[in-house]
Amino acid sequence: MDTLRAMQVFIHIADAGSLSAAARQLGHSLPAVVRTLAALEAHLGVRLFNRTTRRIQLTDEGREYLHRSRSVLAAVQEAEAALRPDTPDPAGLLTVTAPVLFGQQHVAPELTALLRQHARLRCRMLLLDRVVNLLEEGVDIGVRIGALEDSSLVARPVGAVRRMVVASPDWLAAQGAPRHPRELAASDCIGLLGNGPVWWRFVEQGRAFSVASGGRLEFNHIAPAIDACVAGLGLGAFLSYQIAGHLAAGRLRPVLTEFEPAPRPVQLIYPHARLLPARVRVALDWLEARLRQRLAGLDALEAD
Repeated sequence: MDTLRAMQVFIHIADAGSLSAAARQLGHSLPAVVRTLAALEAHLGVRLFNRTTRRIQLTDEGREYLHRSRSVLAAVQEAEAALRPDTPDPAGLLTVTAPVLFGQQHVAPELTALLRQHARLRCRMLLLDRVVNLLEEGVDIGVRIGALEDSSLVARPVGAVRRMVVASPDWLAAQGAPRHPRELAASDCIGLLGNGPVWWRFVEQGRAFSVASGGRLEFNHIAPAIDACVAGLGLGAFLSYQIAGHLAAGRLRPVLTEFEPAPRPVQLIYPHARLLPARVRVALDWLEARLRQRLAGLDALEAD
């Protein structure tokens, strides 16, 4: 059995989510793909997928083998690329994840531009407002806003964003700007639903503290909370990229800026420092350069 070829077929099945889809992508017959998978499982002595008539799902052993197969094939690709004078045009499936709003505004347009440059590249983008386990969920590149806690990941910083308290000019004219975060408990604050009270974080004379915000209105999503803030229903606490357009247009104004916590880093994260497929290396370099430009542009807007 050609183990490397079997690994490639196995990865295509895992990425495509079905045997028939993998067969179409590979240009093979369905029976040929089924035979290759069966031979690989027999060779390894484990079942890689749980299969029913409707669904195929990786087993625990399959998830582990998928991670190791990607590393092996990346190493082979890197070794081959090192012997070529020019890096080949990247090909294959690239999976990227990012927070919903940041991904919509900044990452998706750049991935679209990347695919226009590289016709053999395919991309799957996951917009999720949760921490994604890159290895377990088969993700090549993640965009993370905040500190990186997983030491097994590699990070490329591309900028930073501020956590800002803002309100509309009309609300500020009617209610007055708060002078200290303590005043928020008695103010109209627009909250985001979570587990328990909504706490807004601040810093005073180098010491961090939190304040429980008051208010009559809460949302489980950022976009309508921003709209309510623009409409003059109260104060809101948002990341600077989420409200950059409203700040630039004067629809929102920052308050309590002297109490803002340190900016949060924005980073591209990925599982491996060296053995990266060409598609991941190209995408990382592309996104790093362009997200740096976008975040630098947001900094200029905030300074104005």
